[in-house]
Amino acid sequence: MSEHTHRKDSPVTRITEAVVAEVGTVIVGKDALIRDVIAAFLSRGHVLFEDVPGLGKTMLAQSVSACLGLEYRRLQCTPDLLPGDITGGYMLNPETGRFELRRGPVFTNILLADEINRASPKTQSALLQAMQEGEVSIEGSTFQLPQPFFVMATQNPVEYEGTFPLPEAQLDRFIMKTGVGYPDRDEENRILRNRMNRRSDVVEISCTITGHSLKDAFAEVESVHVSDDLSRYIVDLVAATRGDRGVAVGASPRGSLALLKLARARASQLGRDFVLPDDVTYFAQAALVHRIVLSPDLWTRPNAADRIVAQCVQSVPVPVSQS
Repeated sequence: MSEHTHRKDSPVTRITEAVVAEVGTVIVGKDALIRDVIAAFLSRGHVLFEDVPGLGKTMLAQSVSACLGLEYRRLQCTPDLLPGDITGGYMLNPETGRFELRRGPVFTNILLADEINRASPKTQSALLQAMQEGEVSIEGSTFQLPQPFFVMATQNPVEYEGTFPLPEAQLDRFIMKTGVGYPDRDEENRILRNRMNRRSDVVEISCTITGHSLKDAFAEVESVHVSDDLSRYIVDLVAATRGDRGVAVGASPRGSLALLKLARARASQLGRDFVLPDDVTYFAQAALVHRIVLSPDLWTRPNAADRIVAQCVQSVPVPVSQS
């Protein structure tokens, strides 16, 4: 381990702690969640929030965007939403008599797709190319999206009427699935006190992060070392989901890549330039649970996918040496 170091101060740790300090004043008691979202962002992935309304998911997306100094757009998904409402399209300019491109909300740095499962499958598919390729096609022409491009999507796990479940190909594009969860009583009381002290629903978030810092942070995550033993450990964990009797379709190699990226980001956040097994197991649930398709006899069992991933983590031997 001597060839690897602990970084006392780095772009990733500075950005992470700056966002946690600033956003944590608004999203109370969710510092770990904020760090995980930043890890996904620095991994160049996208996040799916599955939680009930009213827990601050929209505020989290707005606050993170403001703190990072990035452009933010919100898309409210409804059954009548069309693909062109996301990508934009060509419209006639009556003054010039020419068709001009009107860019849709996808042309931004951070996009919040609220209640994404209310959009029709055709509209959901409009986000596939954007999330995977960082570009969109409009009437035969391809346009690059601003970079970085980060999607934060939400879906309600309780209300199913008028919704369209995300297909596996769409779910696989999210590097992680997580939830906000209810605050405890003290945290909820702090939320009320903070609102009274602000005297407004508007939250002021200061931007202290530059584009140059973000570029350095992305590069830092890519430089984090992963030993051969740990890369095999990641592969074995993901392969274990494919061999479970309760799983019809296991996690794909994209799940292995998601675990790799998130583990590197977490290691960097903790000031290391090398990955430990704890970094992998920390994100195992978030990175894999939405990538497995359960056997029909488990469809009605709550949290069955979570239990299967937990069993895989427990059953796969952890490598002893990470040199």
